Amino acid sequence: MENKAIKFLVDECSGPGVAQWLFQEGFEVYSVFDENAGISDLEIIKKAQKENWVIITNDKDFGDLIFRDAHPHCGVIFMRLQNERSTNKIKCLKRLLAQFSNQIENRFIVVTETNVRFAK
Repeated sequence: MENKAIKFLVDECSGPGVAQWLFQEGFEVYSVFDENAGISDLEIIKKAQKENWVIITNDKDFGDLIFRDAHPHCGVIFMRLQNERSTNKIKCLKRLLAQFSNQIENRFIVVTETNVRFAK
């Protein structure tokens, strides 16, 4: 994974395992679970925008904040998975980063076990 310049804010629902894996891969990571549990989605999106983080989440409310309420963002990876285990989340992120690491910032990306979709 070549683009270590991407900074990831891992939402509480995505879990500390994902944050730890990204950190071990050499990325700068902010783990909501570890550093600010209970923070609201609105606070997360504002922090991420202000500090240039790409959000990783399993929470579809971020779609509403961005598409309905027009909140600016630096990128969101929405993990819409059948299997919510950390190992599966990491496997899907590995695939995303291997194929699209240069297309992640400032995009809203929906990741499933079988597909990666860039929302318009």
